[in-house]
Amino acid sequence: MKPPQDPDRWARLTAVAGEALAAARAGEDAVAVDLVTGYLSGSPEGNEEIRELVLLLFAECSSMVGALGSGGATPVKMQVFDEEGREVQIDDADPPVRTAIRALLAEVHGDQDAAAEQIEIALANGAPQELATVVLQALRWTLKLAIECETRDLPVAPWITASLDDQP
Repeated sequence: MKPPQDPDRWARLTAVAGEALAAARAGEDAVAVDLVTGYLSGSPEGNEEIRELVLLLFAECSSMVGALGSGGATPVKMQVFDEEGREVQIDDADPPVRTAIRALLAEVHGDQDAAAEQIEIALANGAPQELATVVLQALRWTLKLAIECETRDLPVAPWITASLDDQP
């Protein structure tokens, strides 16, 4: 995802995303989601900034999936697990998880419009908990992919690396 034309807005979005990633990495899921949904929803652009931030996370995930898949020994595989840790078929996943998967797959396949449409659906029709689930999925995938990319010495966006470096 290219930065918005307003550098202050870009800095704000990446700062909030970085803080949320750091919170998610520390196991503070509720704090991470609140940083995204609570903090940004209070701004004049509210849902627009939440949408941009989630799309930013999915775009970064897409870049990292591409890096991991390029000549990598281990292919990238999408899996969904239930609360007990059992793998669930994507079609059997909860609706907000399916929304997150569809958004990520659209990004991976270069269809930013379809990804944006999925996030817009979550914002317009979903209950707050459903939006929180989409946000949390985006944060978790970003973290896992970033850690794997760093392990393999593959590129990770500097703002993501900074949020990971802040952790013990």
